[in-house]
Amino acid sequence: MAAPKALHYTRLTAPIITEKSTLLSEFNKVVFRVPLEATKPQIKEAVEALFNVNVTGVNTIVVKGKSKLFRGVPGKRSDVKKAIVTLKEGQSIDVTTGL
Repeated sequence: MAAPKALHYTRLTAPIITEKSTLLSEFNKVVFRVPLEATKPQIKEAVEALFNVNVTGVNTIVVKGKSKLFRGVPGKRSDVKKAIVTLKEGQSIDVTTGL
């Protein structure tokens, strides 16, 4: 049984649009920010359901938050999880347009 569409939107927080992620798009890869508790099968299911594409692989990275000063007060940035989604040859997602 497939998950409801609203659940797919919670599994993909936002696309990450940087120089490196733009270079990855040449290799049929798209980068998304995802919740820390999201798993690879959940991410794959969400991308396939929302964008109508075939996903061949999902790689995840957890970027640990840095210790920084916020207005002179020590603090810590939140940890962030990224998902690099590899699409089937010939398919693409235009992340610059909204859903």
